[in-house]
Amino acid sequence: MHRTVRGMPAALVVALSAGLLTATAPAVHAAVGATLPFTSVEAESATTTGTRIGPDHTQGSLASEASGRQAVRLTSGQRVEFTVPRAANAVNVSYSVPDGQSGSLDVYVNGQRIARTLAVTSRYSYVDTGWIAGSRTHHFFDNARLLLGQNVQAGDKVAFQSTGTQVTVDVADFEQVAAASAQPAGSVSVTSKGADPSGAGDSTQAFRDAITAARGGVVWIPPGEYRLTSSLSGVQNVTLQGAGNWWSVLRTSRFIDQSSSAGSVRIKDFAVIGDVTERVDSSPDNFVNGSLGPNSSVSGMWIQHLKVGLWLTGNNDNLVVENNRILDTTADGLNLNGNARGVRVSNNFLRNQGDDSLAMWSLYAADTDSSFVNNTVSQPNLANGIAIYGGTNITVRNNLVSDTNALGSGIAVSNQKFADPFSPLAGTITVDGNTLVRTGAINPNWGHPMGALRVDSYDSAIDATVSVTNTTIIDSPYSAFEFVSGGGQGRPVRNVTVDGATVRNTGTVVVQAETQGAATLRNVTATSVGAAGVYNCPYPSGTFTLTDGGGNSGWNSTWSNCSAWPQPGQSNPDPARNLAKGRTATATGSQDVYTPGRAVDGDATSYWESANNAFPQALTVDLGSSYAVRRLVLKLPPAAAWGARTQTVTVLGSTDGSSWSTAVGATGYRFDPATGNTATVALPASTDLRYLRLSVSANTAWPAAQFSEVEAYLTP
Repeated sequence: MHRTVRGMPAALVVALSAGLLTATAPAVHAAVGATLPFTSVEAESATTTGTRIGPDHTQGSLASEASGRQAVRLTSGQRVEFTVPRAANAVNVSYSVPDGQSGSLDVYVNGQRIARTLAVTSRYSYVDTGWIAGSRTHHFFDNARLLLGQNVQAGDKVAFQSTGTQVTVDVADFEQVAAASAQPAGSVSVTSKGADPSGAGDSTQAFRDAITAARGGVVWIPPGEYRLTSSLSGVQNVTLQGAGNWWSVLRTSRFIDQSSSAGSVRIKDFAVIGDVTERVDSSPDNFVNGSLGPNSSVSGMWIQHLKVGLWLTGNNDNLVVENNRILDTTADGLNLNGNARGVRVSNNFLRNQGDDSLAMWSLYAADTDSSFVNNTVSQPNLANGIAIYGGTNITVRNNLVSDTNALGSGIAVSNQKFADPFSPLAGTITVDGNTLVRTGAINPNWGHPMGALRVDSYDSAIDATVSVTNTTIIDSPYSAFEFVSGGGQGRPVRNVTVDGATVRNTGTVVVQAETQGAATLRNVTATSVGAAGVYNCPYPSGTFTLTDGGGNSGWNSTWSNCSAWPQPGQSNPDPARNLAKGRTATATGSQDVYTPGRAVDGDATSYWESANNAFPQALTVDLGSSYAVRRLVLKLPPAAAWGARTQTVTVLGSTDGSSWSTAVGATGYRFDPATGNTATVALPASTDLRYLRLSVSANTAWPAAQFSEVEAYLTP
C-alpha cells in the first residue's frame, strides 16, 4: 500500500509523567512464532573465507536487509561452511548478488563437492517503488532452494562456494523433505486432462478442465513442474492438492483471480513460484487475488516471486491460512483487504516482503473477529511485519517478527486509511504474547524512528480498546512502544493498556509518545535502555498521559530535549557535558600526525594542526544529534612553549551536514598560556546544530589552524 507522510517540527511540547518504578516479570506465555519444518543457520555464525558485513540498520544498505543485520560476502573461490543443525536432505539459502548478475554456488557436503549447484540471480531483487514516499531501491535478497540428493546429519558440514559471481549469503534453512505423497483415491489428476509435468507445455486449460471435472472432490497435482500462462477463476467447492511443496511446482505469476466464490476451496501441498520482478500495483500478480469464498483453506504451500501472496477481498468468511511459506514478494505477503470475518492466519513463515508481511486493511467493510496467530515474519524491507489498519475485534497473538527495515514497525495498530470508505479500529484489539527482535526503523519521511510496536492515530482518533500484553522486545534499534499520530494532526491515541513486557537493549527509549492521549503501563521491565525511559513530546500540541499501573522497572527517566531526537545509545544531555568529546571530527587537511580526532579526545596536550600555508582551513565535529549549543571553549596546549597568538575563527552550524549557516562571524580569539591558552565563544540563543564547523582564516603565530580541544556546551 502507498504510504503518505508527515513532517516533524524542530521544537515539540513536553508532557511528562512520573513513577514507573518497581518490577514484576510478565507471566510465562505460550511459545511464539510458527512451528517450522526447517532450522535456520545464520551465515555470520558459520565458518567462512569470505567477509562478514554488518551489523547495519541504514536504509539502503545490504546488511540492513539481512537476517540479524549481518551476512557473509563471497567473491570467486570463497566459501561459507555451515554445520548442519538437524537431519536434512534439502536446503534453502537466502542470498544477494549484485544488480544485473547471476551465477551459481558450488555445494560441498563434508568436503566433497556434489554434482548439483545452487543457481543465484538478481532477477527478483533491486526493486524500485518511486511512488512510495521515503522508499529507496530495496529487496536486495532472494531465496533459492536445493534438494541435496543425499541425507545429512546433525554435525555434518555443508558449504557453498562462489564460482565467479559475488554472492552475499544471509541464512541457510536445513530441512528433511518427506517423500512425495501418493494420489488420493477418486481424485482427478491434472495430467489426465493434458497437463505437462515437464513445464514445457502450457497446462492452464488442463487445470481448468480438472477443476470442472472434480467439482466437490480433489484435483491432484502429481510431482512435476507445470506452466500456467493465465489465472484460474470460477474456483469453488474443490480441493487442489499436490504431492508436497518441494515436489509439485506451478510456474505462474497469477494463480487464482476471482471476485467471488461459493467457497469450500481447499488449496494444499504444492508450490506456486512466479516471475514477478517489479511491483506494479495495478496488476493482479498474486497467488490469490480476490475471494476463495467462505469456509476455505490454504495450507502447506510454498509461495514465491509474486507481487502478493494472498490479496483477499469479498467473502472469505472463516478462511484458514496455515503452515505456508511466503517468500520474496514485491509487496504484501497477505492482506485481508476488508470484509474479512473470522479469518485465521496461523503458523506461517514469511520472509523478504516488499510491504507489510501480514496486514488487515478494513477498506469498504471492516475486518472482524480475525486473527494472526503464531506466525514467523522475517525481513520485511519496506513496511511493517504485522499491520492492522482498522477493523473490529482483531487479535495478533504469539507471533515472532524480526528485522524490519524502512517505513515500518514490528507490529503496527493504526487508523491509517489510505483510501475510503475505511472502518477505523473498534471493539477490542488484542495484541498478546508477541516477540519483536530488531524491529522498528527510521521513517525517512518523518526524519525520526518508528517504534518496535506502534499505535498510530494517523487519520482518526483511536477509541477502540487496545490491549497489549505479554510482549518481548529485543534489540530494537530505536524505541520499544510508540504512540503517534502519523499524519501529523495530533489525533489522540486513547484506551491503550500495556501489561507485561520485557524490553532488552532498546536503542533509544522504552516509550516514544508523540501525540495526545493516554496509556497505562504495568509490569514493563526494561534493561540496557539506550538513551532514556520515556520520550514524551506530543506534536503539534497536547498531552500524552502515561499512567503507572505498577510493577514497572528500568525506565523511569525522561528524555529532556524535545528539540532533538535521541540517538541509539545516547544519554540524556547533561548541561555540563562537553558534547564534542569523543565525537567524529574531520578537517580540510592535517599536518603529519596531528589529526582531527586529537581536537576532541579530551586531552589538552594533544592537538590538531591543519595543512600549513593554506588558509582558510576548517575543523568539523559531528555532535551526533542537533543541540541548542550556547558556548564553545577552544583550547591550545597549556605549556608555556606555546606562545600567545590570535586565531581568526568563523563558527558555522548545520543540522544535516550539507546546508550551513554562520553562527558567529569571523572574529579574532586570543590564546595565551598565561591564562590557560583557552578562548570562549558565546553562540546566539537561536543556534541549533548537529555539525559544528570552525573555519580558521589566520593565526598570528603559525601558518596553520590549531586546536588541542574543541568543547561544546548547552549552558551559556
